[in-house]
Amino acid sequence: MRKRFGGAIFISIWLISGQPGFAQDSKLIAEAKKEGGKVVVYSSMETSIAESVGNAFKNKTGIEMEFWRASSTKVMDRALNEHRAGRPLADVVVTIADPMLIMQREGVFAKYDSPAAAAYPKELIDPSLGPSYRNLLIGIVYNKNVIRPGDAPASLEDLVKPQYKGKLVMPDPTQHTTTTQWLASLHKLMGKEKAEKYIRDLAATKPTLVESLLPPVERAATGEIPIAITLVHYTYVFGQTGAPLDYVRLPKMLGDGNYIALNNKAPRPNAGKLFIDYFLDDESMKIMAKLGEFVNRKGIYPPLPDADKIQFVPMDKFDTKAYAEKKKEFQRIFLR
Repeated sequence: MRKRFGGAIFISIWLISGQPGFAQDSKLIAEAKKEGGKVVVYSSMETSIAESVGNAFKNKTGIEMEFWRASSTKVMDRALNEHRAGRPLADVVVTIADPMLIMQREGVFAKYDSPAAAAYPKELIDPSLGPSYRNLLIGIVYNKNVIRPGDAPASLEDLVKPQYKGKLVMPDPTQHTTTTQWLASLHKLMGKEKAEKYIRDLAATKPTLVESLLPPVERAATGEIPIAITLVHYTYVFGQTGAPLDYVRLPKMLGDGNYIALNNKAPRPNAGKLFIDYFLDDESMKIMAKLGEFVNRKGIYPPLPDADKIQFVPMDKFDTKAYAEKKKEFQRIFLR
């Protein structure tokens, strides 16, 4: 029977009550309790990380976090559909930058200036969405029991070599918005002509295409498909359960920031504000960093080996029309 690492991750976090950095207004807590004592969060964040943050949030405030997880594309689609129907269910949305910016332009979010934002670099603070709290880096993760480190690809270009054909799994760029964005931004690493050829060559290897960034690392963790294009921090997250994973030390990696925002018509606005304040504060960011996240709060780093050597390259930004055009282009390339 095939083992699944992703759905059973549990990591204990010891929290010290009274830790500085979260001095939440007692009036806001009281108002949140009057709203029903819970906050509803839509996010693409890994469930194990969200649950760790949610449990700590409850310990601090007494407010429950109700969490719905899906890919960034599905999070965006659900939030937009609810907004357009005038019946939003979520108080807070947390996901990758481009979907958040698309939702923001459509009026999904209310502007909320959290006091916790002061601890983030000014250049990472969007005037409408607030601070980008973490960077998600997309790279190559592989199973060391199937692919020996000496035989692993050393670059993105290596993935199109014959020895790796049939051994790669990645999100479907015709469906998954972030992967669409990643492929369309490869020119920032390779140059335009080389990137265009590389995308065609990559498609020609017939990689296994899956829904989002989580299934590739699940396949790699079991050894079913040993090489994955996925989030680099999964190397650490899945490694905590014994998955024999490592990541290719690419000097530069494309990625995107992440934001958290209050729904413009949140059913529980005070609970939403309370959660955002906690989420952006020191304690929450330390929890995420301990679980391998590349958080942007000053002075907090993940325990992933060589994490400090990675150069983050932000992916290009696209609007809804550009994404639709890119997905059609990738349909012709990957699904022919």
